[in-house]
Amino acid sequence: MEDMSDLKPSFFSSDGSLTVHAGERLGRDIVTNSITTPVVNTTTYFFKKTSELIDFKEKRIACHEYARYGSPTTMVLEEKISALEGAESTLVMASGMCANTVMLLALVPKGGHIVTTSDCYKETRTFMETFLPKLGITVTVIDSADITGLKAVVNKHEVSMFFTESPTNPFLRCVDIELVSQICRKRGTLVCIDGTLATPLNQKALALGADLVLQSATKYFGGHNDVLAGCISGSMKLVSEIRKLHHVLGGTLNSNAAYLLIRGMKTMHLRVQQHNSTALRMAHVLEAHPNVSRVYYPGLPSHPEHHIAKRQMTGFGGVVTFEVAGDLSTTIKFIDSLKIPYIATSFGGCESIVDQPAVMSYWDLPQEERLKYGIKDTLVRFSFGVEDFEDLKADILQALDS
Repeated sequence: MEDMSDLKPSFFSSDGSLTVHAGERLGRDIVTNSITTPVVNTTTYFFKKTSELIDFKEKRIACHEYARYGSPTTMVLEEKISALEGAESTLVMASGMCANTVMLLALVPKGGHIVTTSDCYKETRTFMETFLPKLGITVTVIDSADITGLKAVVNKHEVSMFFTESPTNPFLRCVDIELVSQICRKRGTLVCIDGTLATPLNQKALALGADLVLQSATKYFGGHNDVLAGCISGSMKLVSEIRKLHHVLGGTLNSNAAYLLIRGMKTMHLRVQQHNSTALRMAHVLEAHPNVSRVYYPGLPSHPEHHIAKRQMTGFGGVVTFEVAGDLSTTIKFIDSLKIPYIATSFGGCESIVDQPAVMSYWDLPQEERLKYGIKDTLVRFSFGVEDFEDLKADILQALDS
């Protein structure tokens, strides 16, 4: 493998340069001298002689063996993400939920205890509440701002991990990552932050003290609604433990998907700047509109953790959640009156996407159950794409006024 001494992240002074160049030269000279990292589609790799295989098994040489364990293309992607997160190591997988579940299964022992927050991605909650108890793993749920509650739990139980999103989905609550990391470190509790809604361009969870940071790379990393992936970054020791289980379970990211992420990340800093700008401006517009009863966005002074977001984030992300004044049918009428965004799940792509959580994600639950999670019929989650701000503003205003 080539000497990487001249390619250390310290050579670059900004995240923008890292998204373009970090890791890339790892993929060069495989076949050609192409600027673009090659897509290696083989499922297995050969050894010239048995002695070479033995050297590989004895870890005297580094090379690839089987595609489930990685490829030159996925290795480039992992190096790029590590540079951006400020991590020793990164593992990419087939989806964000794959990264989520494998990480928990690898690091939380049988009979272990997890602390999480009440606002989180529905599928994450389902895995924790439905599947982990089968392994004897218990879960305590606290409010994102309940530091007293966190202290009480880690002092009462031998807590294996504090795992949450920041910002959370869909209410964009922010956890004081530095403070919870200090509290948990004293008790030997790992901290994992799902930073999908922030991206490492807006928030450096590891630098703030977290042990691990997880991303659904499907969202802002890919950025074009055309690739499904997830990743987990942190110390070499922790990521290696997760990698061992991942190699057994599968959930491998193929090289074509890795290439789409590498390509998408080259423009990530430009896209995220646009997402941040549009979302912040629209959050102010929405908050002032008479047909909007409440806006949830960490960039607004009215947000309960605005002071935390200002301290630990450099931008507030491209998703704004708000409540339309009215009822279920009023909100449906608003969404159906929009011309630009797609009615769809997910976020973080170039195209704006809108969804009504009560219909999109929580339709299978009765209203009383939805309200336990704060999901009102009038709640809207809007993922702002990279379209022109004035076009989006005009579209939203005409739909609200309709």
